[in-house]
Amino acid sequence: MTTALIGGTSLLESRRFQDAAPRRIQTPYGAVTLLEQNGLLFLQRHGLGTYLPPHMINHKANLSALHLAGAKRILAISSVGSLRLDLAPGTFVVPDDFLAPHVNLSYFEDARGHQTPGFHREWRQRILGVWRQTDLPAPRDQGTYWQTQGPRFETPAEIRMYQPYAHVVGMTVASECILAADLGVPYAALCVVDNYANGLIETPLTFAAFKEQVKANEAQLLLTLETLLLTLSL
Repeated sequence: MTTALIGGTSLLESRRFQDAAPRRIQTPYGAVTLLEQNGLLFLQRHGLGTYLPPHMINHKANLSALHLAGAKRILAISSVGSLRLDLAPGTFVVPDDFLAPHVNLSYFEDARGHQTPGFHREWRQRILGVWRQTDLPAPRDQGTYWQTQGPRFETPAEIRMYQPYAHVVGMTVASECILAADLGVPYAALCVVDNYANGLIETPLTFAAFKEQVKANEAQLLLTLETLLLTLSL
């Protein structure tokens, strides 16, 4: 079983895959360069070299490339903002649902697009089961991910609207999850809380502060991935 890892902002500056072999995949939606290391496929959703902001990401090409490269299951890492005070920066969340009413991506132009989307239940439970057998701090099991369009952060008013219905907010995971389901590839997400959402606390949200917290969370994220992937990639 070939496991694929999708990285985002949380792994943007990491050197974890510096020795991985590039693998260029030509898809019907454009070419994508993946990295391959010890049987693990890695996709940097923001690109390798030139940074692509969330609204510019070619999700169809990315997920198609993983599928063509032989990915049988996907673990996506996502940097998110917390919508709840009890989900502090540094918390890991494994969401079980998402809200993205504006996201209507599909590979299909016929009835096959009428899928029932969502995180793959068995794959998600396998990740959590492996996690429970380690000494790693426990993640938040369950939670709803709200996808916005980006690239801007949300306004305080928007955050107040999201709060009753979701736990974290991000800009990419729902799009990937929907397309992975089209392709029949199990998909689950590990969300890293890198900031309180705009207006949730008195301290103003800035991009610089967000990046500082991303860096602060990197070591624990890498330790978590190294520990989990030892078993999950089997």
